[in-house]
Amino acid sequence: MTLASRLSTAANIGQMETSKEKWTMIVGNMALIQVQATVVGFLASIAAVIFGWIPDGHFLMEHAVLLCASSVSTAFIASLILGLVMIGVILGSKKLGINPDNVATPIAASLGDLVTLALLSGISWGLYKEMKINAFVNLIVCLLFIALLPVWFIIARKNPTTRQVLATGWEPVIIAMAISSIGGLILDKTVSDPNFAGIAVFTPVINGVGGNLVAVQASRISTYLHMMGSPGDDIGLGSRKCPSPCRTFFSSDVNSRSSRVLFLLVVPGHLVFLYTINSMKGGHTTMTLIFMVFYMLAALLQVLVLLYIADWMVHWMWSRGMDPDNFSIPYLTALGDLLGTGLLALSFHVLWLIGDRDSDVGD
Repeated sequence: MTLASRLSTAANIGQMETSKEKWTMIVGNMALIQVQATVVGFLASIAAVIFGWIPDGHFLMEHAVLLCASSVSTAFIASLILGLVMIGVILGSKKLGINPDNVATPIAASLGDLVTLALLSGISWGLYKEMKINAFVNLIVCLLFIALLPVWFIIARKNPTTRQVLATGWEPVIIAMAISSIGGLILDKTVSDPNFAGIAVFTPVINGVGGNLVAVQASRISTYLHMMGSPGDDIGLGSRKCPSPCRTFFSSDVNSRSSRVLFLLVVPGHLVFLYTINSMKGGHTTMTLIFMVFYMLAALLQVLVLLYIADWMVHWMWSRGMDPDNFSIPYLTALGDLLGTGLLALSFHVLWLIGDRDSDVGD
């Protein structure tokens, strides 16, 4: 998603006009995301091992190596596939006269979940079967992707468009991973209770919609600021230490108008997904009126908070000389995961307490 935001901004401010500029931007950014994917995939597997070991109290080395191999290879392949798709989408949008900020980032967010989960399940299943035949296969896979790291690192470091991101872009991605992991713990704790098993179907929906909408807004604000100067420049927007909610949502500013449009998309978007889930008989939760009211309240509150934080965070990062394309989206989407999962879990608990329960939960 940071790749989509970076390339969207570059396309909008005229940094991808010639073939040489396009090639330089594409090669540098593809190498950069391979470095980030390998490192973050490795760290994510370590975090998962720790979070699994602490409550259970036992640790199996072969399972830890399996998890590491699955995570690193999934992150690498998913980033490669999605990176190529994003490049195609942005170049196509540019040619058709469409603002890539409105297209590339939500596609990256949606396809990211789908492609990553599909690859993770397929790769881990394959490696698990192979592990019974060859005990060292997972270790070889880990070492292979780690051995490729210096190659991607050198390419990204030599490229002027990605050199700075390679040095400064780690903090938001790693912190975002930690924030999302907290949301994962909340989901795991809630799903493990048979009374709240239905939350599993709705969590990807509420997190996906919230993440998509706030990523679009952050990318649009970032492009707007880049058109007026460089990160750290005083472009006359005044202090944004604590923006007024009225200024964020009700002013005549172009970014305020887009935040209103994005907020109004929440209810119709979720109604489509709820109808789809209900039609496919997904989950263990009956679509009662009171459930839909609580679900919509959680979704609206999530997006409202995220859009407000995006307005503050992007401007604050800009004033500190940080490029919002590289820093804001990981934080915002991770906060979206945490808020969405937390609010949905709270809604399920409240519904249970007031008596809106399902007899088939856990079937």
